[in-house]
Amino acid sequence: AMAEGPPRGRTPSPGPGGAPGPPSPRAAGAAAGSTGALSPPAAASKWVRLNVGGTYFVSTRQTLCREPKSFLCRLCCQDGPELGSDKDETGAYLIDRDPTYFGPILNYLRHGKLIINKELAEEGVLEEAEFYNIASLVRLVKERIRDNENRTSQGPVKHVYRVLQCQEEELTQMVSTMSDGWKFEQLISIGSSYNYGNEDQAEFLCVVSRELNNSTNGIVKEPSEKAKVRHSLR
Repeated sequence: AMAEGPPRGRTPSPGPGGAPGPPSPRAAGAAAGSTGALSPPAAASKWVRLNVGGTYFVSTRQTLCREPKSFLCRLCCQDGPELGSDKDETGAYLIDRDPTYFGPILNYLRHGKLIINKELAEEGVLEEAEFYNIASLVRLVKERIRDNENRTSQGPVKHVYRVLQCQEEELTQMVSTMSDGWKFEQLISIGSSYNYGNEDQAEFLCVVSRELNNSTNGIVKEPSEKAKVRHSLR
């Protein structure tokens, strides 16, 4: 008698030592799904967590690597045995520095501008910029400190004042012919001292001022001979 073959439509089971058959579509799909669930999102790797003196900061690797030679770039973008930095239990890089002055450092890397709150000392920001080896920021902070020192050494701005007497009809001309650097401070009416024809001419005292270190020569171009300098106000 002839031996019967396996029923049609049914895959034979592998024998001992035989090659396994192809997995079912359902099994293949389950395996692929489990593999995808274990893979972390690609975007998560661009974010970096920093623990600066106990305060946490979060930024991107692109921001922290704006200065290729900086400490932060070497720490986060060239991670390896070169710096040997530790991480805390959350995976954040541990940096033993004052977090108060790290804000201006991080913001500079973000937008390239030096912004320092009034309560922060510029010398403290300079110290941190030098530690993190951000050369362009070091130059900016030094320039800011030098400008502030120059303004302080010059002392308060002093002004010189002059009082001019003129008639009502001469006010417009006086304003238009005033020398550069001078500005009106006060206008005082002193009544009608002169009479021309049938009309009284009102008289005014005009107080003008300019900075003492201004190199402008002259006071005000007098509109007429009646406009005279009476006295100075100190």
